[in-house]
Amino acid sequence: MMTRNKLEKGEGLAAEVRRQFGAEAVTRFLRTLPAFRIEPDIPDRFEQLLEHLDRVEDGDAGWRRQ
Repeated sequence: MMTRNKLEKGEGLAAEVRRQFGAEAVTRFLRTLPAFRIEPDIPDRFEQLLEHLDRVEDGDAGWRRQ
C-alpha cells in the first residue's frame, strides 16, 4: 500500500514530466530524432489515430469507432 506522501510525490512527478514533455524546447528536440519523426506517407488509419491522440490531448475526444 502506498502512503499518502509517496502518492503525492508520484503525482507531482507525473505532472512535472508531462509539463516538461509538453515544453516547446523538448518538442523541437524530439522532432530532430529519427524515432520521433512523423513519416509523410503513413497509412490513413495511423494518421487518423494520431489525429485522435491530438484531440484527446486537447480535451476533445469525440471519437467513434469505424
